[in-house]
Amino acid sequence: MPTALLLAEPEPETRGYLERHLRHDGFDVVGASGGGEALALVEQARPSLLLLGSALPDASAPELCSRIRAGEPGRSWNREVPVIVLGSGRADAVDRVRAFDRGCDDYVASPYVYDELLARIRAVLRRSEPRRADRVEAAGMVIDRATRRVTVGGEPVALAGKEYELLLKLASEPTRVFTRDELLRDVWGFRVPIRTRTLDSHASRLRRKLDGGAAGSYVLNVWGIGYRLVEE
Repeated sequence: MPTALLLAEPEPETRGYLERHLRHDGFDVVGASGGGEALALVEQARPSLLLLGSALPDASAPELCSRIRAGEPGRSWNREVPVIVLGSGRADAVDRVRAFDRGCDDYVASPYVYDELLARIRAVLRRSEPRRADRVEAAGMVIDRATRRVTVGGEPVALAGKEYELLLKLASEPTRVFTRDELLRDVWGFRVPIRTRTLDSHASRLRRKLDGGAAGSYVLNVWGIGYRLVEE
C-alpha cells in the first residue's frame, strides 16, 4: 500500500511538480492549497507525513505545526504525524528555529533539489516508524495492539473504541497517575481544559469490564488528579 503524503502548497505549478514526482516515486499524494484545507485532510486522509509550504494564504507553516501538535476540541488526527516545512528562499536561521520550536521534524529551504527532498522524506519516515511493542502486559492483563484484543487472566474483554484507547494510554505507564487534562487531550483530543464527565463515565465502564465484578483492581481514581491503571 503506498505511503500517503499531504502536500500543502498554494502555488499550483510547484504543487503539480511535486505531486507528479512523488507519485512516480510510489507515494499517494493528497494536495491542499491552504491551511484550513490541510487540517481537514489531516483528519480525513490520515497521511503518514505532511509537507507544508511556507506561503499558505491562511496560516503559516509554523502555525499549522502548532495546531497539529496541540490538537483541537472535537477534531481527531495523529498529533505525532511527521512534518517537513518547505521554507522560502528568504528564510533565515530564525525562521528555521521557529519552525522546529513549533514541532516540525525537518526544514528544507527553497530552492531545493527534488532528490534531496525525497531523501529527507524517506529519512523522516524511517525515524517515525513505530517502535512500540505489539504486546502490552500489566498485572495479569494483556493488550495485543495488532488485533486490539484485551484479556484479563486469559479471559477476553470486549471494549468500545474510546475505552480501548483510554486503556492503552493508562497501560503505557501502568502505575503512573495521568491527569484528567492529559487524558482528555491525548484520548479525546481536547486541547484546553474542559468540564466534562466523558472521562469519568468511560473510566467507570472500563473498570467494570476489566474487574468483572471484583473490587476495583484496575483503573484507579486518584481523587482530584486523574487515573492510573494499577497500584504501585
